[in-house]
Amino acid sequence: MNSFSTRVLNWFDEHGRKHLPWQQAISAYRVWVSEIMLQQTQVTTVIPYFERFMARFPTVIELAEAPQDDVLHLWTGLGYYARARNLHKAAQQIATQYNGEFPPTLDEVVALPGIGRSTAGAILSIACGQSHPILDGNVKRVLARYYAVEGWPGKRQVEEQLWQYATQNTPDNRTNHYTQAMMDLGAMICTRSKPACDRCPLQSDCIAYAQGNQTDYPGKKPKKTLPVKSTVMWIPFYQGSVLLRQRPATGIWGGLWSFIESQDVDTVPKDVAQFIGSDFDAQLLTPFRHTFSHYHLDIQPKLLHCESLSAVIAEAGHSWVSLHKPLQLGVPTPVKRLLTDLTKQL
Repeated sequence: MNSFSTRVLNWFDEHGRKHLPWQQAISAYRVWVSEIMLQQTQVTTVIPYFERFMARFPTVIELAEAPQDDVLHLWTGLGYYARARNLHKAAQQIATQYNGEFPPTLDEVVALPGIGRSTAGAILSIACGQSHPILDGNVKRVLARYYAVEGWPGKRQVEEQLWQYATQNTPDNRTNHYTQAMMDLGAMICTRSKPACDRCPLQSDCIAYAQGNQTDYPGKKPKKTLPVKSTVMWIPFYQGSVLLRQRPATGIWGGLWSFIESQDVDTVPKDVAQFIGSDFDAQLLTPFRHTFSHYHLDIQPKLLHCESLSAVIAEAGHSWVSLHKPLQLGVPTPVKRLLTDLTKQL
């Protein structure tokens, strides 16, 4: 092992995290689920989601056999729902193509939906003891500072340079511990702001530390102004229940259940009118903004207090959901927020 990995492993032995839920009863399945959940999500947020997910789907077979609605329901609040849909698809492929056993090679793992090179390397390193480099956000930050790699890692040339450093420093032995150590080092020591350089095992020859400009690395993504979109969410309310419709499988909030939307706040959409008849009182609720990675969405909720319903009540892809019973469907964060507020008010 070279000096870099030796120091990282020595630090891990003394300070690394060893008691996270996915570090217990380690399996490729558990590591895989944790890695997907941890993408763009903090550890403290992921822990309760991971524990509920494992309690409901303890094996990849049980995940594969579950309805997508059940998977999305347990993902509600984590965001980036394509992760959940891909996790479900990949589980089905593992069940049918690999008899429920996680594939053993990097190429096979990368071929699964929603798994990139770094995630595949982490799974095979941590769960299977194979030697593969990883390059998640934490590792990019450590390496960019240690080697003073300039530029935004989203650029191909910068990312390829970081992959070279990640590969050359990954040891052949104890790769499972080294992989976890590098993630821990970025999360606990080499943080985005105010890195704890005095406690870093790599401080002595870290170029960014020597230069005194640690937070200049890695380079920032070029800023651009996010566009703003708007929508009206229609909320038919009848005898303690509201109407939800399942969204298409692809696109924003794919497969989740949401309120019917339109652009015109004054005209009830036909998709809503067919359910509620003509006897209702309309009420504008407080508008709010939900921000995605690539645009802002300004939401105007409009509540329709219905005195009765039309003849068409149950139609495929629609559901009347009681505000006073536990939610069993996967919904996006803004809809969950509205449902919570309505439960308190109605």
